[in-house]
Amino acid sequence: MLRQFKLPDVGEGLTEGEILQWLVAVGDTVTVNQPLCEVETAKAAVELPSPYAGTVTALLHDAGSTVDVGTPIITIDVGGDAAPAPTGDGGETADGAGGEEVAAGLIGGAAPGGRTAVLVGYGPRNTEARRRPRRAAHAAPAPAPAADYGSGGQDRPPLLATAPDATAKPVRHGGLEVGRQAEAHAAAEAAAPSRAAEHGHRRPRPLAKPPVRKLAKDLGVDLTALTGSGDGGVITRADVHAAAAGPSAASVTELRPVPAATAGEQRIPVKGVRKHTAAAMVASAFTAPHVTEFLTVDVTRMLKLRSRIAARPEFAGVKVSPLLFVAKALLLAAGRHPMVNSSWDEAAQEIVVHGQVNLGIAAATPRGLVVPNVKDAGRLSLAELAGALAQLTETARAGRTAPEDMTGGTITITNVGVFGVDTGTPILNPGESAILAFGAIRELPWVHKGKVRPRQVTQLALSFDHRIIDGELGSRFLADVGALLSDPGTALAF
Repeated sequence: MLRQFKLPDVGEGLTEGEILQWLVAVGDTVTVNQPLCEVETAKAAVELPSPYAGTVTALLHDAGSTVDVGTPIITIDVGGDAAPAPTGDGGETADGAGGEEVAAGLIGGAAPGGRTAVLVGYGPRNTEARRRPRRAAHAAPAPAPAADYGSGGQDRPPLLATAPDATAKPVRHGGLEVGRQAEAHAAAEAAAPSRAAEHGHRRPRPLAKPPVRKLAKDLGVDLTALTGSGDGGVITRADVHAAAAGPSAASVTELRPVPAATAGEQRIPVKGVRKHTAAAMVASAFTAPHVTEFLTVDVTRMLKLRSRIAARPEFAGVKVSPLLFVAKALLLAAGRHPMVNSSWDEAAQEIVVHGQVNLGIAAATPRGLVVPNVKDAGRLSLAELAGALAQLTETARAGRTAPEDMTGGTITITNVGVFGVDTGTPILNPGESAILAFGAIRELPWVHKGKVRPRQVTQLALSFDHRIIDGELGSRFLADVGALLSDPGTALAF
């Protein structure tokens, strides 16, 4: 009895994921809940547990392949005595003798042993998405058959998310082979609209997944005017964001060959975390009106307090960094100015003031920038906050941040000082109203008690959404953070 395990939705609204590495091989015996592979989503890398016990008979996609949610990725022989898969188990059953596929189950249904075939923390899917076959353009020739992308030996040039690839190989989606048009096919497609008009035919419905269609509707982007950069011409979120950004993104609609790499040139595929970050930053920069204010602070007293606190027994084994004090100062200041810890609800035309501070910390990882957050950070003691920050950054750099830790953030700190940078103008994390940049601490000449003395000085930069936070509120908030860092004893007055 062969069972096929489909790629589940391991994150809210996930449509695809990249298989980073396989943790099993053909011929291996696996048990229920044993990790099968590591998959990178738009936000993090996660391990997928096996819903079956048996022997691996086939790995359906190579490491490095990007796979749509609902696509089978592995086949497991669960033994001839196993019961047929019930509807909704997230896998497919194939008859061991005839090799024909039986009706596929849905993700979220019952699995062997009473389990549900999704990861912990995510609700079951009640339906199975199937792409509607694209209506062929009038008299347009079909693309030549080719091997499925990801089946091995068929590599395509790595591209930016907004660069159409006229040379990419076709790829199968739900039994329908959809490929990039070859040069002759592109010419036929270019002539198709005029011929369709002569015969009264409508243009084909553009290929895009439901979340992308909703995004296009929200941003006022006409999908029929775009040619997608995804596999098979699928329109992606990045395509929509680029089109919404203005005429500079018009190249997304052009179908042209990818220029050959010149000497010394390197092309890096934008996908997973980097692709998500790029789209999120474009959306944030062009929707929230940013204002940035700067403050230079003498943090000599803070560093002296840091040395004393690090020697206390409750901080044994915990890193007491300057970032810890910046985080605590921000949390205390947010308590005095709760409007800073809020977000803009575009649909309802309301400002949502959050009841707790989910503190995001921007972390640079090999896969790109991620912003995991500490839930309800304001309730934590200084020692608890130190432990939470250490665990958060360690997990992020290892690429093991759980998807739920990447959502729900309400305000963010970005520590550019660790790179020796003095300050910057940070872009808001989407859905938040403020982000604080913490610069490098340097010994500088400073007027202290009427005399110029060497002091430890840093710079803070606060970017905020001017729809929510006006200049006075932003200034008062930043001044409070600076006062707490300059004189930590001020915290007693908060």
